[in-house]
Amino acid sequence: MKKKLLHFFLVTGLGLGLVNCTYAQSAKPIINPPPTAKDWANLAKLPDWSGVWNPKITDQDKQAKTNMPPWTPAANELIQFQLAEEKAGRPPPLFVNCLPEAMPSWMLITHNAMEVLFTPGRVTMLGESDGNRLRRIYTDGRPHPEDPDPTFHGHSIGKWEGDTLVVDTIGVMPQSYIAISEAAGVPNNGDMRIIERIHLVGKDELHDDIEVIAPNVLTKPWKTTRIYFRQRARKFDIVEGVCLEGYFAPGKDQRGNDIFVPVQHDVGGNRIPPQ
Repeated sequence: MKKKLLHFFLVTGLGLGLVNCTYAQSAKPIINPPPTAKDWANLAKLPDWSGVWNPKITDQDKQAKTNMPPWTPAANELIQFQLAEEKAGRPPPLFVNCLPEAMPSWMLITHNAMEVLFTPGRVTMLGESDGNRLRRIYTDGRPHPEDPDPTFHGHSIGKWEGDTLVVDTIGVMPQSYIAISEAAGVPNNGDMRIIERIHLVGKDELHDDIEVIAPNVLTKPWKTTRIYFRQRARKFDIVEGVCLEGYFAPGKDQRGNDIFVPVQHDVGGNRIPPQ
């Protein structure tokens, strides 16, 4: 009887050991561990991207004529129509209803300033104009989600190669434009990937070397570079901008509370003077 009990406890103990071992192996790692003092200290080793960055709009306009993406025939037909309408003074409104310019259009054709923040495991880009201009680039070694939920700016992971930040972005909404101007662009139609190499060129010039892979609207990957200049004076600090704020005017309700009152507009988007 004692031998049978000993055999039972040995087997049971071994079984519990296997369960504990299996549980330990299947326990999920901490995805967002708290940053350590060393993590914060390591930020000082990164290149200096502080200040406010303004895009070089003249170069954007030049590349719209000299570095056209390799559109598919259907996409090119739409682009040529848009360009003709723009030339005729009827620019098609691509970015309406306060929707973000999204990726890659934000980096391609924005006319607004940008700030870059370094924190442990992440690079954050903050764009002027409205609260929708926000990019999170994870540098903590995480992979892309297996099935990311599409967003306007996609899911971005990055790594530092020397002083160059290499960014890989997927999961962008298919409705997001690949734009060459504020009036000419084509929805990416899904399966798009964006690869960026962001680096300083000189002291106050930032280059974003962009490669757009969009098999549904491009016949091959398209490469381009966008240029940003640094402004350090406080007068260039980014201020709050709220999309559609101009569609409202200060007013009072029946109780004397301060409120926003909608401003009437005509079908062309122009304000109608108050009666």
